[in-house]
Amino acid sequence: MTWIKKTIAGLVIAVVAVTFLQVVAFRFFNPPFTVNMVYEKAIAARKKMPFKPRSYEWKDIEQISPYLQQAVLASEDQRFMRHHGFDFREIKIALGDIITCKGFRGASTITMQTARSLFLPSSRTLARKLAEAWYTVMIELVWNKKRILEMYLNTADWGRANVGAQAAARAYFSCDAKDLTPEQAALLAAILPSPHKWSAVTPHPHVRQRQTRILKQMQNMPVLK
Repeated sequence: MTWIKKTIAGLVIAVVAVTFLQVVAFRFFNPPFTVNMVYEKAIAARKKMPFKPRSYEWKDIEQISPYLQQAVLASEDQRFMRHHGFDFREIKIALGDIITCKGFRGASTITMQTARSLFLPSSRTLARKLAEAWYTVMIELVWNKKRILEMYLNTADWGRANVGAQAAARAYFSCDAKDLTPEQAALLAAILPSPHKWSAVTPHPHVRQRQTRILKQMQNMPVLK
């Protein structure tokens, strides 16, 4: 039994060390791709399905419209600057909605979504949720808020095989990410919860309602420089 405990302890230490080094590395280096991009390509190959390569081009946060910064904060995580990776107020509200049968609502912060989009595949498993929480803790310890938001804007899935703000801006509005208007930025943020179902090109009324709400709330959101 002793060797089993030592083996398990060794594996745990190895996982902690590797994942910590990943987070430290991406504090200084921009990722050439995300784990999910590789995962989706591998799944398509295994199932012998057609695969459209993901459009992805890194842009520093200074090269991304400040309106998009404000829009995603308004849409996804309004307490981003005040929490440390987990928004327990939103989690409490989400749990309350489930208990009272009001439906399911997400409570993921931008940090949690960054951990998911950069380091983890899109599979829905308990192991992935635990890994997401672990990466979230390390990201908040190692990166500052500007780096977290910059990474999120560059790795978010914006649908139509577009990863990141630059790819989304080019695909939906034929412009660079730095040139997005407030209306365009709010529309991109509006489709983030369901980018494969909702469209920024032909938005239906619900998306337009979200866009209007986001536009009103953007002025209260910070711009990280």
